[in-house]
Amino acid sequence: MVSPSSAADARAWLERHQARFVLAQFVDIHGAAKAKAVPAEHLRMVLEEGAGFAAFAIWGMGMGPEGADYMAVGDPATLAPMPWLPGYARIACDGHVKGAPYALCSRVALKRRLAALADEGLTLYTGMEPEFMLLARDAGGALRPADATDTLEKPCYDYKGLARSAAYLERLVDAVRPAGLDVYQIDHEDANGQFEVNFTYADALTTADRMVFFKMAASEIARQMGLVASFMPKPFSDRTGTGTHVHLSLGDGRTRNLFHDDADRHGLGLSQTGYHFLGGLLRHARALAAVCAPTVNSYKRLVVGRALSGATWAPAYIAYGDNNRTATVRVPYGRLELRLPDGSCNPYLATAAIVAAGMDGVRNRIDPGPPINENLYEWTPAKLAERGIALLPQTLGEALDALEADPVVREGLGEALAAEFLRVKRMEWIEYSRHVSDWERERYVEFF
Repeated sequence: MVSPSSAADARAWLERHQARFVLAQFVDIHGAAKAKAVPAEHLRMVLEEGAGFAAFAIWGMGMGPEGADYMAVGDPATLAPMPWLPGYARIACDGHVKGAPYALCSRVALKRRLAALADEGLTLYTGMEPEFMLLARDAGGALRPADATDTLEKPCYDYKGLARSAAYLERLVDAVRPAGLDVYQIDHEDANGQFEVNFTYADALTTADRMVFFKMAASEIARQMGLVASFMPKPFSDRTGTGTHVHLSLGDGRTRNLFHDDADRHGLGLSQTGYHFLGGLLRHARALAAVCAPTVNSYKRLVVGRALSGATWAPAYIAYGDNNRTATVRVPYGRLELRLPDGSCNPYLATAAIVAAGMDGVRNRIDPGPPINENLYEWTPAKLAERGIALLPQTLGEALDALEADPVVREGLGEALAAEFLRVKRMEWIEYSRHVSDWERERYVEFF
């Protein structure tokens, strides 16, 4: 897909694609897509002054009902058709307030972090792996896998599970390809009804834009087919959770991967720069958890334990290894895979936090120590302590405490945005902590 680079190119693009409306789209602090439909003839307004929103009506904008308007200014390079919504195109927007980029806009926060990298001649490349559950509701409204025959205890890579959801998956792939997502692999994942759709990596901003577009397409196409596409981290307690693993490499503008070095004595193909970036990720992993696993439900995924299939695949331990999926970071020769993020993360905020943590490692030459290529699920607490391996936070409250205590990750988001994120997420944690669940009633009503 050739993206337009100017207002004139954008108008021609809309005519060529027969787009009658443009969705001026951005995300709130949770990463949920927000938009206004703008008739195509008013595209210039979106590109110049922006589409106006009442900021108080949007999560995480830090304004009251008396605040200034939030103006979503479109990036013409992100125009993409929306095949599931004929006649519409999406344009990703940056938030502006009073004529300037707004610090509490997630996309603006990431762009600032990436601009600082660019000032050093560096580009971060990312590949995000979206996992999701394809579900349906039974007659009583309860959720179950969309394919009622998808019941294997160990369903990962199951041919039947893949084939029986092919109609949905084909529609999804056909919808995202025109937006530049080069889908190269689709598989049935480890939980019943769970799938992963892989698309080619790109610069970090492009990948974040594409991840939001993917979620928009996946959710709405499912709805049109009477289904539910869920990116909830842990919908079912006895099944594997939904991750969004992030692959990372750093470039110098000359098509060179600065993380790659065949001379690596550990045999992982990592350069010293790669190891130092990795060291930063591990040192700040507990604070990163708040941004990469940002919901109460996220910590039902990041637990030490087993699922029906034999393993949760959750990276509960702050460590790294070659092909070790029990650790927070896996090293697929010459690049890094951060396994911490889940399906609920805001891709812009998660990436901004990752850049801050990793580059702190580079600047301070943080040594991540030797790789560990053993099943950490089987290690005793004493052995973990002996090797200095800590656990990731086990609750959202614990993760928020870690973020509040970590100035590097907070600065990566921007102090104002970090403060608003903490405020919103503290509210979520308090609300959850006060909630009385069915489990509690069943256990305690007559227990005493």
